[in-house]
Amino acid sequence: MILRTTLRLPALIVCFSILSCTSQRSYRSTVVHDTSMHSRYDDTTLSVENDDILMPYNRFIDPAGTVIRFGKATMENHSLDCALLPGDTVLAVEDRYGLALVDGTSNTLLYHLDYPAAYAGMMSTYSGIKVWKEADSIHIFWGAANPTTKRSVLFDAVWDGKKATILRVFPFDAVLPAPMALPNDLAIRSENGINYLYVVLNGNSQLKKIRLKDQAVIWTAQTGMAPFGVTIANEQVYVTNWAGPVPVDTTRETAGIPYARVYIDPRTGATASGSVSVFNVTDGKLAIELPVGLHPNAIITSPDRRFVYVSNGNSDMISVIDARKNEVIDSISVRLNSGVRSFIGDSPNALAIDSSGTRLFVANGMDNAIAVLDLGKNASTAGRGNSRLAGFIPTEAYPSGIALSRDRLFVANLEGEGARAGEKGKYSSHQQEATVSIIPLPDDNLLRDYTKRVEKANMVFRGKISQLSPRPGVTPKPVPERIGEPSVFKHVVYIIKENKTYDQIYGDMPQGDGMNSLCIFGESVTPNQHRLSKDFLLLDNYYASGKSSAEGHQWTDAAMVSDYVEKNVRAWFRSYPHVQEDALVYNKEGFIWNNALDHGKTVRIYGEACVPKWKGNTNWMDIYQLYKDKKTFEFENITTISRVKPIMSPTYPCYDGPKINDQLRADAFLKELKEYEAMPGDQWPQLVILALPADHTAGMRAGYPTPRAMVADNDLALGRIFEAISKSRFWDSTAVFVTEDDSQSGWDHVSGYRTTGLVLSPYSRLQTTVHVNYNQTCMVRTIEQILGIPPMNAIDATALPMFACFTGKFNNRPYTPLPNNIALDEMNKSPTALTGHAKRFALLSATPQFDHIDKGDDDLLNRILWFSVKGDEKYPKHMTLPLRLRKDDDD
Repeated sequence: MILRTTLRLPALIVCFSILSCTSQRSYRSTVVHDTSMHSRYDDTTLSVENDDILMPYNRFIDPAGTVIRFGKATMENHSLDCALLPGDTVLAVEDRYGLALVDGTSNTLLYHLDYPAAYAGMMSTYSGIKVWKEADSIHIFWGAANPTTKRSVLFDAVWDGKKATILRVFPFDAVLPAPMALPNDLAIRSENGINYLYVVLNGNSQLKKIRLKDQAVIWTAQTGMAPFGVTIANEQVYVTNWAGPVPVDTTRETAGIPYARVYIDPRTGATASGSVSVFNVTDGKLAIELPVGLHPNAIITSPDRRFVYVSNGNSDMISVIDARKNEVIDSISVRLNSGVRSFIGDSPNALAIDSSGTRLFVANGMDNAIAVLDLGKNASTAGRGNSRLAGFIPTEAYPSGIALSRDRLFVANLEGEGARAGEKGKYSSHQQEATVSIIPLPDDNLLRDYTKRVEKANMVFRGKISQLSPRPGVTPKPVPERIGEPSVFKHVVYIIKENKTYDQIYGDMPQGDGMNSLCIFGESVTPNQHRLSKDFLLLDNYYASGKSSAEGHQWTDAAMVSDYVEKNVRAWFRSYPHVQEDALVYNKEGFIWNNALDHGKTVRIYGEACVPKWKGNTNWMDIYQLYKDKKTFEFENITTISRVKPIMSPTYPCYDGPKINDQLRADAFLKELKEYEAMPGDQWPQLVILALPADHTAGMRAGYPTPRAMVADNDLALGRIFEAISKSRFWDSTAVFVTEDDSQSGWDHVSGYRTTGLVLSPYSRLQTTVHVNYNQTCMVRTIEQILGIPPMNAIDATALPMFACFTGKFNNRPYTPLPNNIALDEMNKSPTALTGHAKRFALLSATPQFDHIDKGDDDLLNRILWFSVKGDEKYPKHMTLPLRLRKDDDD
């Protein structure tokens, strides 16, 4: 473990730090300075201090109290949940890789329990850590699972004041079609002198009652779909169900999630309901299933057991259940933003209540804050009047667990400060510390001050600007100042590529803030990206909002991630949503395409939100040969979102692996573009979305091109696609936006989030470097601003439109692509033809961990890509990774 101090200690030494409001800054925060006339998007009171942390989605980190950071420096660490031990001074923290014990008085890490060798590969599940005192022993319970072996267990560890030791393990078998049982939240109580454990199995959609002394299962009950939280009141067990009831109504639209089918909203494809199942404690019989908000997660009771509170992660409100009547009697909003339209995007996901039963604390994940509710007479025995939102307390990023003592609030921050744990000047998207906040409970005056800090850190003022009404008679502009005012553009093309940092591609460009030593796919490999950046503009302060493709495609398509994504991040137990095929993943408002369709815009999707079904067992070279021979390759694009089907190109291959070269995709797009040109009038869709993914690469795996060949393939396809657009009759009224979905698979000297972006249009030939801080949600917001459609959520509502990327000068000179310098069929060599590190990396590239997108060890893939281009040149990361294989593997 490493805990950060202001002095950076060697990576393998255990150290510790306490920071009240200070933190290391790892990339430039010049967000608020836009040299254009649109300074109203810059709050003059919003200063950027040296110690501020800017997340890559329009949020500052400005935490209250004391922040404790820990975790192995080489890993992506996350704090998931927390619970106080008896005495209220020691905090047990469930993190992704084990259990941390923190002394809240001295602010020291007392111990970290790593998963032992017998449970290697285990990761803690979503939340649900519980403490139970039995005789003189303190027990800590929490769930874990292994995404590779599909093994699921519940751990019981005992704490002796110095060390935590695993005492017992409760195994759980998966029930088909679920591949994993996934134990999550739990409750423990004594009944007639016998101790019982109640545990929800998120994968199995089950609730189990277990006798602790002999681990005997008393009963098993079928819950709703994907249960999450559990609590007990009045001899009844209450369970939240992420996806609502078991679907039995054939008149309602359903869609598959990896483990089952659920009711969905046909507008977005997202889950359409959430529920609470109520069971009898004696026999496990279902008493009633109550409808609540969307994606219900945390659930707790009032101190007198009269009320049950449920946080609804996709509805941004708290449901209040009367436990005597089993009725939902109140709904309390926890939304931070306000105005003409109240945007979704607060993501409440954890709860705590004070001893009086009148003040409820809610972890608003996407607000990076704790919402404080004063409970009224409908929600508390001691409450008066109506429940009200009293204010907000700032935390680090994505608070996901709360523990409450008499005078302090303890918060597990799932995202902490984000991916900033690397060595200064060498950052990767998967190096991150786990963090915990310890915050003295504020009085009313301090809570008002905290609320102002939260509003400022969340740039609420920009959300209000996004709701200004359009003015009549305004002259068309490339990017209108207000949504609904005219743009010079009729069409937007949005191209989404895969997994690169800025320095990997543009580190060799002296025009921007690059580090040439980290550049492995420079101008010789990506001549078109370089030429376009020179001819139009270079964005050297542009960021991906997530750390992997599963996060990245939610940010690019929806401009936010849901609570489901955050709870699964790094472990990806249920699904890895690099393509949109899991209804649980999506937020309430869905995606940019349904936003456009909802507002009367025409849309065409090429390869996004779908997977290909191959017809025949062809490999990469077979398919490439068909391409060269101008022959047909047979496949079928499959989408689980009904609204995508009619707007999806059937001839443009979707992406679920590296078998397809991007030239095939470019050909399919060019063919359709010519067909649109031949139609009378202007029938080309107003929003065109393309997935262009070959730059993901396949490492050094035999049977596939080298990494630089696959990146060159992607670059050539981009050049050809843009050439066709720039030579079409639609070019005068078209803006093209290009982004990577995320920044993993490489290094960057400014930030692990920094990536490549392009803005191409007849009004964007600036031939300069734009230093304004933009991110993926800014790109989505700019597309919305051009199309005249409103933001989808609180994140894109507070994004800065990319005004600085456009000019009033019109230059529609077409683009001629540069040829590839690397043969597109430059193939990786067979391991039998290699020796040393080359052979090892080739063999490692072919291991099962890399059979699926982004499933393998991230640092290993980074090393493989680095070696494929740089050979034995020193790898940027100062750490040791064993490269030796067992002799039989080497053979």
